[in-house]
Amino acid sequence: MTRSNQAAPAPARREGDVVTQTAAAVIGKAGHEHPADAVLRQELKRPGISREQGRAISRAVFAYYHWLGWLETGAALEERIRRALEMDGAFQKDPETISDAELPRAVPEWITGQVEVSTPWLRALQKEPKLWLRAKAGRGGALAETLGSAWVGFRGLPDAVLYEGTEDLFRTTEFQNGEFELQDISSQAVSVVCNPQPGETWWDACAGEGGKMLHLGDLMQGKGLVWASDRAAWRLQKLKRRAARARAFNYRAVLWDGGAKLPTKTKFDGILMDAPCSGTGTWQRNPHARWTTTPQDVAELAELQKQLLANVALALKPGGRLIYSVCTLTRAETVEVQAEITRRFPELQPISLKNPLDVNQAASEAIWLWPQDVEGNGMFICGWQKKEGEPDNQTV
Repeated sequence: MTRSNQAAPAPARREGDVVTQTAAAVIGKAGHEHPADAVLRQELKRPGISREQGRAISRAVFAYYHWLGWLETGAALEERIRRALEMDGAFQKDPETISDAELPRAVPEWITGQVEVSTPWLRALQKEPKLWLRAKAGRGGALAETLGSAWVGFRGLPDAVLYEGTEDLFRTTEFQNGEFELQDISSQAVSVVCNPQPGETWWDACAGEGGKMLHLGDLMQGKGLVWASDRAAWRLQKLKRRAARARAFNYRAVLWDGGAKLPTKTKFDGILMDAPCSGTGTWQRNPHARWTTTPQDVAELAELQKQLLANVALALKPGGRLIYSVCTLTRAETVEVQAEITRRFPELQPISLKNPLDVNQAASEAIWLWPQDVEGNGMFICGWQKKEGEPDNQTV
C-alpha cells in the first residue's frame, strides 16, 4: 500500500469560530468614523455566511459593546467577545445578575454631566431592544393577526405593532405591499405629536429615508402635501423607493443642505425638525455609539440644531407650528436648544404638547421619552407656534 502525497483536508472551522472571528473583524474595523452597524452590514455580505450565522455574529458584536465596560482590556479580543456573550445571556435571563452598583459601567463617565443618569435607564440600556412596526392607519390589529407573534394597542398608538417573532419581515408579502414600516415607537410618537391635518402643507426638514414623512402623510389621509428634504441625495432616493412601496404620493422630495437658503419659498402650516443629534437615546439599540460619542460631538451638534431651527422658522405661516425632536437625552441638545430658540425668536410661542405614549400625563412644553418607560428609543420633543401678525426675526 502506497502513501498518498496529498495533504489531508483542513478541518472545517467550528461554528463558534466563524462567529467570534467575524465579530472580531467587525469590531477591529469599527470606530468614530465607521459605525459598527455599518461595518457589520458590509462584513455580512461576504460569501459563505448563512442567515443563522449572520444573526449570531450580529448578537456577538452588539453584546461586546453592551458589556464593554465589564471586559478585561488585557484579554484577547475573541475571548472578550465570548465573555460578553456569556454576560449578555445571563442578564437577559435574569437582570439581577448585575447589581445596581455595577450598572454605571454601561456608559462613559462624561455622560453624567449631560444626562439624568438613573438606575432604571442604565438597566434598560442593557436589555434587548424591542422591534416596533407601524401599520397603515386603522390596520394595526389586522397586521398583528396576519404576522403572528405580534401585539397592538400600546400607549395610545393603535397602529404601533410590537413584533416578537423570528421571521425576516423584509421578505413578507405585507412588507412588499407597503402595509407596514419598521419604525420605533418613539419615532411614531413624534409624528402623532405633530398632529398634521388633511389638506395642510408640512415640511419634514431632515427627512432622512422618510419614516416620519410617510407617517405624516398617512395621518393626513393622503390629502395635502409633505415636503421632505435632506442633504444626502442617496437618502432621498431611498425615501422615494420607500414611498413607492407604501403607495404614498402626497410628498415632494428636495435636496437641502441645512443652510439659510431654503429649498422653497412655500410657507408651511407645520415644520418637523427631527435634527441630527448625538443619539444618546438610541444607546440601547446602538451600543457602539456609547464609546465613540464625545462631549465635543454634543456641543457641535447643539449649535447645528439651533442654526437649523433658526433657518426653518422663517418658513412658517402665521399660526404655523414648528416641532423639534431629537433621539438624544443630553441637556445641551434638548432644553438648552429649546430655551435658546425661545429667547431668540419672540414671534415663536412655546406650545404645550400631549405625550401620546402616556395618556395620563398632563400636557407640557417638553416631552421626554425614556427607554425604561416606552420600551423604545429615548426622545425629546418640544414645539412652538408662530404668533399671528408678528414679523419674522431675521437675526440668526
